[in-house]
Amino acid sequence: MTLSELVALALAEDLGPGDRTSEATIRPEVRATALLRARQDLVLSGVEAAREAFRQRGARYVPLADDGDALQDGDPVARIEGPLRGILEAERVALNFLMRLSGVATHTAAVVAASGGLRVVDTRKSTPLLRSLEKAAVRHGGGGNHRFGLFDGVLIKENHIVGAGGVTAAVRRARSSVHHLLKVQVEVETLSQLEEAIAAGVEAVLLDNMGDDAVRAAARLADGRVLLEVSGNMTAERAARLADSGIDQVSMGGLIHQARWVDLSLRVEQAS
Repeated sequence: MTLSELVALALAEDLGPGDRTSEATIRPEVRATALLRARQDLVLSGVEAAREAFRQRGARYVPLADDGDALQDGDPVARIEGPLRGILEAERVALNFLMRLSGVATHTAAVVAASGGLRVVDTRKSTPLLRSLEKAAVRHGGGGNHRFGLFDGVLIKENHIVGAGGVTAAVRRARSSVHHLLKVQVEVETLSQLEEAIAAGVEAVLLDNMGDDAVRAAARLADGRVLLEVSGNMTAERAARLADSGIDQVSMGGLIHQARWVDLSLRVEQAS
């Protein structure tokens, strides 16, 4: 689904057969200028979605800040120009995108800042149909992206291992059936599984729900032979504790699903 299609569906959900309040109170020829401001400190994300929402209702979004910018309470985000009815018809959808996605970027920035320099990436735990926007928001906050979906990476997890008959069998099956440029990662829960995955020739291993001591032991065992990622019960504080352990990155679904919306407001400055 394209951004244009997504925004159109969001507008249709909100508008239905029409904005009854604006149609009843504002003449169709009235034009206006409105200012969008941050109402708290935040990292901005969602500019293109907001721009598209206003565009589809005939208004112009003039950015005064870009995705990834760190803003303070009261800073201007954008100026909106056009028919007042169109501005008000798009207002809530545009702000919903900005508030949600800036919340992800702001939360990610806080996690990254507290993680002791360790690379922090997201997961596929995302809002249905908003994944591309939420993963972009993670990048705007200074985080990284794991695979986008099931199609652009091989991640052999516990259920795959059971179904294939073991780590080695799962890796061999993957190697024989996927493109040679596609990296293979295996999720493991024990040091013996880690050694088996390395021997099978994987490029990356995900250490799932291992304690800190086990993670450090795994890093010593791997000794740089594969990329090591840690996931499960991950927090910024724990990432900081593991920053010197020898692992390469941590993954956190919470970058997206634990993020809180930020506060933004739009006020009409003049109308005529």
